[in-house]
Parts: sequence; structure tokens; C-alpha cells
Amino acid sequence: FNPIHTLHNDDGDHDDTHRPLFTFFVPPTPTSTMSAEAAAVGEIPLPILTAVTAVALTTILYYFLFLAKAKPALDAVEFTPLPLVKKESLSHDTRRFTFALPNGPKGLLGLPVGQHITLKFTEKLADGGTKNHQRSYTPTTGNDTPGTVTFVIKVYKAGVHPKFPEGGKMSQHLDSLKIGDTVDMRGPKGHMTYHKNGAFTVHPLLKRDPDQQRKAKHFGMIAGGTGITPMLQMMHAVLRDEPNSDVTVSLLYANQTEDDILVRQELEESVEKYNGRFKLHYTVDRAPADWKYSEGFITKEMIETHLPKASADGSTQILMCGPPPMVKFACLPNLEALGFKKTDYFVF
Repeated sequence: FNPIHTLHNDDGDHDDTHRPLFTFFVPPTPTSTMSAEAAAVGEIPLPILTAVTAVALTTILYYFLFLAKAKPALDAVEFTPLPLVKKESLSHDTRRFTFALPNGPKGLLGLPVGQHITLKFTEKLADGGTKNHQRSYTPTTGNDTPGTVTFVIKVYKAGVHPKFPEGGKMSQHLDSLKIGDTVDMRGPKGHMTYHKNGAFTVHPLLKRDPDQQRKAKHFGMIAGGTGITPMLQMMHAVLRDEPNSDVTVSLLYANQTEDDILVRQELEESVEKYNGRFKLHYTVDRAPADWKYSEGFITKEMIETHLPKASADGSTQILMCGPPPMVKFACLPNLEALGFKKTDYFVF
């Protein structure tokens, strides 16, 4: 029999070795020197040949639809320039930036849920020199928006905060961009990867330490300011992308004022949309007179009232993202006082 390789694995790294996904065997054609018995062995009835061909074509289709993974838009090591295609103002100091992906209008970001992207730009200094600035952000979109990636970013302007007179270099640079300008990006990056049905992996800071596999029935989230972005990414994965799951999400969202609450409409619509699977509570430093939520820093009582309780089997997991003082002084001590262990929470 003569094997004919119909498909080989070619992911861009060319070599001389073809690795067949499957092999067809073509029977020999009867010749004058072959016996009738040998020729008979080579005959394949038409229905069988049709069935074999159908199976082969189905296998090829299955490979391209499900096994041949599309190449991610970004590289984890090398930076790639992405052009700005849309810029929106969400508040006096918050913008939504949308960039085109390098793999075309149908290309997918390919960023694992729980991971983020590093942005870089080069600042020109007054003395003629240059300085690179890098900052990591979690996009608010993923494979659900082919061809683009979107970030919600708070702009820290110079001369506003006395402790940071120069403001945020990266956020001010992004705010200065015009449509068509590019920003260098690379990824994925991060220490957490969400899978599905509440299961996720925590990757240790030290590579020599083993990964932690966790599974949640209830996610409690504590976000401060733009720390809402990784929570949105997780919410989309847990709620929107898994409509038949019974995993729940409770969010405690802290801001300075009511006007600082980002994506408020989406959050409040989600309470109704996900029918009991999503709970929401706010706290602000300076509340208006008719405010019906909490006021002040996050407290033990807020966590106890608005987030799921600690569980002995680790099925309640708390996710946090916000200013370091909020996490260090307002979140971690109160969580531990309520019985949460280090394996029960994760800080983005």
C-alpha cells in the first residue's frame, strides 16, 4: 500500500519533518501479473469509499475549527505597535481607548481571562535623551470583540495630587494620542488564569513554586477605582460566557465620589440581567445626601454584609484590585478577621 499524507502540522516553524494528522491508504491497481484474489483485495465498494471520504473530510474540518488554535494577537516577549481607532470620555478623568489588533479585523486577542497586557512608550526628555515607561492594564474586552482591544483607564494629570506632581506618565500619554497613533503592547502577563465553571489557576511569584488549582462556587470581588477592569473581565467570563453555570459573583466597589464610579450602567444592568447570580454594592469617600449605599473606607462590616462568607472547602474566593493602601489596610486584615485564609483570596 502507498501512504499519502493529506495534512501536516505547519505552525510557521518550518522543518523537514511532516507530522500527519491521519493517512489514507490507496489500494493497488490490478495488473496482469496480479492474481484475481490479490486484485479482489484491492477493490473497495463505492459506499465504503464514500463513507471513508466523509470521515476524512469531517476530521479535517474538526481540526481547523477546534484543534488548530488561532495565533494570539500579541507576543509575550516582543512589543507590537497597535494603532488607536477610538477614544471616548467616560468622566472628567477617565477614558475608553480602543486599539486595532495586528491580526486583522477578524483576529482575536487570545488573552487568557485573569491576565493583563503591558503597554510601553518612550518619553523624549528635555536634555535630548529618552526614557521608557511601561504599565500593565487589564482590557475590558477579549475574544468577544474580534479585531480590537479596549481599555478603560483613569488619567492622572500633572499638578493635581501633591504626592505625584508629575501625574501618571502612561495615562497622560494615552490621553494625548490621536486616532492612528500607536502604542507598543505585549502579553499575556499575570499570575491568575480563569478556566470555566469557577475553576482557576494561581501562578506563584516564584517559578519554582507549584501552581495552585482553585475552584469557586461564589466569587466575592473588592475593587477600587480603575481596579474594576479585571473584575469586569472575570464577570464577563463567569456570568456572560457561562449562562448555565450556578457560580455567583458579589462586587463591593469603592470610589472617592459617586461621579467616579466607572461603567456604572453596565454594573447595575447586570444585577437584573443575571437574575440573582450578581450582587452589587458601592462605597464612596464623599457621599451625596440621597446616597443609599455605604460611605467611607471598606470595613469588616461591609465585607461581612455584602460578600459571601468564608467556606471551609475554599469554594468562596475573594478577588481584589485597587490602590495598594486599600488592599493592605482595608481588605486583607478584615478578610483574615472574618476567617479567610491566604488560599481564599487573590490580589490582581
